[in-house]
Order: sequence, then structure tokens, then C-alpha cells
Amino acid sequence: MKIMVACDHGGYELKEKILPHLHDQGYEIEDIGVHSPESCDYPLYAVRVGRTVAAGEVNRGILICGSGVGMCIAANRIPGVRAVQASEPFLAKMSRRHNDSNVLCLGGRFIGPDLALEVVNVWLQEPFDGGRHQRRVDLIDSLSSNAAGSESVSLTGKLGQKAYN
Repeated sequence: MKIMVACDHGGYELKEKILPHLHDQGYEIEDIGVHSPESCDYPLYAVRVGRTVAAGEVNRGILICGSGVGMCIAANRIPGVRAVQASEPFLAKMSRRHNDSNVLCLGGRFIGPDLALEVVNVWLQEPFDGGRHQRRVDLIDSLSSNAAGSESVSLTGKLGQKAYN
């Protein structure tokens, strides 16, 4: 599995702990920075990772900033990206099983290195369940592909019924 990893200054220290772990696990890693704790603009890194994941050039992406939130918001602006900010293993697990998340966002100032490694391991090893969840992922993906308004996606249905076209 090929993984693109990026961080900003708030995630630099945690990234430096995660990279050797990923390498030891046998993953192919592309580290696009930052390569120092100097301040930078995190959206630039989130967009590059998101576009690379969405294009299928890598299997997954990991983004690390101070909270994980800014990177997650920026990455989710890219069609085809399903980024999750996970601070504990069960959330990471369910984001893979039910949402087929393809970008993991971590908060370097909010999660310790041992817990972060556990979250990363669970997230990378957990499969997507597919089935009824695939229908929901397809709906999410259609929302981003229809964002320009050229086609509308109906979300008006009764509970218990399919609520999309």
C-alpha cells in the first residue's frame, strides 16, 4: 500500500514519529513535508494529498496538523476524498468500515504518539464493509461531483426509504 503523508508545523513532531513506524510496517511512503517545525500554510499540503489520493496515485493519505481539523476540512474540499479526523481507534475503524475513509487526519497537539500509532494501525488495516455502506459512500461522492449545481441530488425522502435519485 502506498501512502502520502504531510503535516504542518503543528504536526511535524508527530509525523516524525509516525514515518519510521509506517516504514517498519512495510508501507511505501511518500513524505511531502513539512520537513521542519517552521510555520506554513496547511491547506496547500491537504490539497496536494487529497488530489493525489483522489487521482488514485496513492492508496491513502495521512495529514497531521495541530488539531487535525483544518487539514480535514481542506482535504474534504477535494472531490473523491473522504477524510476523517480520528483521535481514537474505534472512530478510525468505523470510518474505514462504514465510510471508506481514504485520508486520516491527526492532531499533533491533541494525541500522544502511542495512541496516534494505534489509530494509524487500525485505520490502515481495517477494510471497507461495502454493501449498504457503498450506497451511502456513493451518495456522498455524488454530492461533491454535483457541487456546481448542474445536477441536483434529492435528499428529500421519508425515513426508511431511499432518499436519493
